[in-house]
Amino acid sequence: MKRNPIALLCLLILATVLGGCQLIRQPITPERPPNTVAPEQIIVVATPTRLSTQEMGPIDVEEQLVTNLYERVNPAVVHVIAQVISMNFFFGPTPSEGTGSGFVLDEQGHIVTNHHVIEDAQNIEVIYADGSKANASLVGTDPLNDLAVLMPDRLPPGITPLELGKSSELRVGQRAIAIGNPFGLERTLTTGVISALGRPLQTSDDNFIFDVIQTDAAINPGNSGGPLLDSRGRVIGVNTAIRQDAEGIGFAVPVDTLKRIITALIEEGAYPHPWLGLLGYSIDEELAQTLNLPVDEGVLVAQLYRAGPADRAGVRGADRRVIIGNRRILAGGDIIVALNGQSIDNWEAFLAFLERETRVGDTVTLTVLRNGRELEIEATTIAQP
Repeated sequence: MKRNPIALLCLLILATVLGGCQLIRQPITPERPPNTVAPEQIIVVATPTRLSTQEMGPIDVEEQLVTNLYERVNPAVVHVIAQVISMNFFFGPTPSEGTGSGFVLDEQGHIVTNHHVIEDAQNIEVIYADGSKANASLVGTDPLNDLAVLMPDRLPPGITPLELGKSSELRVGQRAIAIGNPFGLERTLTTGVISALGRPLQTSDDNFIFDVIQTDAAINPGNSGGPLLDSRGRVIGVNTAIRQDAEGIGFAVPVDTLKRIITALIEEGAYPHPWLGLLGYSIDEELAQTLNLPVDEGVLVAQLYRAGPADRAGVRGADRRVIIGNRRILAGGDIIVALNGQSIDNWEAFLAFLERETRVGDTVTLTVLRNGRELEIEATTIAQP
């Protein structure tokens, strides 16, 4: 067969080009000239300069502050074990245990914890820092603020009750220290800061705990009822809840709330919450436009408890039902815009004012709008049933 010289020439050129490309892709190591010495590699080792005693001072002080606080406060923190006996499918008693934390409040040995830690408990036991145990009885409880007081049958010698601080003087960014028993791990300390103040915490039964302290100090199941402390070891709150869908968000009942109700819990077993006997809606711009209300803030009275304080005082509730989207609204009632001269923007503010600013037996002045007129109605609070 006769070969085409032109085709052969093209193949030769193509092979040369491809071969050259292959050579280019290979790493090229230049040959060292004979009788030459490779350059010496210089390795530099950097050693951090040791901090001076003066520079280490603030770090040492920081550590000493926390360790000293723990040594002082830890003996007054207790592990609370609550035994609940429930009936199983065959109507047999089945014991179960819940755990939490608490702290010694006074020289008599009263212990503060959360209501939800000891709720429905048949037996309550506390374990002290020295490992000793004591049976405890329930002295008083306030479910609305999730607080409870226990009295143990013994108090080990040498325990100093914790000092109560003032939550009203706290500022965001201050140190927050929690001591408790997360997941049953006794005597655990965590630190962080106060990340927010004045939060309303809605509980599972649609009530609110007002002015709670938000912190990023790690709080977990078992910390409930334990103290949240400031840098001086003073109690600023009672750890009560965590945000389940986020890490680093915990809440504590402010110590000012504890101080407000603690005497009633010890002496009477409960705290009487002031109540006016009405239910209402928060008014916003959408509701105001839909119902043609004269204001876009306040509380629209929906229902009155028969013979309750508001009913007896002459407050008017709804007189008709209105369908708004998929909601049924009770309309036509009075609109509350102020209590004792203080503006009320919504239902939450109404409840907060009663809880923080009034006591059972106080007479309050409700400023209401009715048929285009502003009226002032006096009503006397009673204990919430």
